[in-house]
Amino acid sequence: QVQLVESGGGLVQPGGSLRLSCAASGSFARIDAMGWYRQAPGNQRELVARITSARTTNYADSAKGRFTISSDNAKNTVYLEMNSLKPEDTALYHCYALIARDWWSRQTDYWGQGTQVTVSS
Repeated sequence: QVQLVESGGGLVQPGGSLRLSCAASGSFARIDAMGWYRQAPGNQRELVARITSARTTNYADSAKGRFTISSDNAKNTVYLEMNSLKPEDTALYHCYALIARDWWSRQTDYWGQGTQVTVSS
């Protein structure tokens, strides 16, 4: 089995910072990509940031310049540094990972249960 466990969410004032972490555990051969999605009430789920095992990255336009995604491949962990937070960043943030359980098997998306980020004064 594979588990993704997020941490680092919480309540922060506008302009503040948070660092989200997501660690993958279990039995698998490799992780090809990890990233973060978010969903707020009344909004569709959107991709915030993504990073591949080769450390190529992409960001939502709303995140560029404020958020930084990074990974520690040895720890099977992805991070999202969130700076200059705005109330519109308030959402449930879900970690995902693109994982191959075996070297010969198809890649599969796995999802964490989410960590809440609330930006409010």
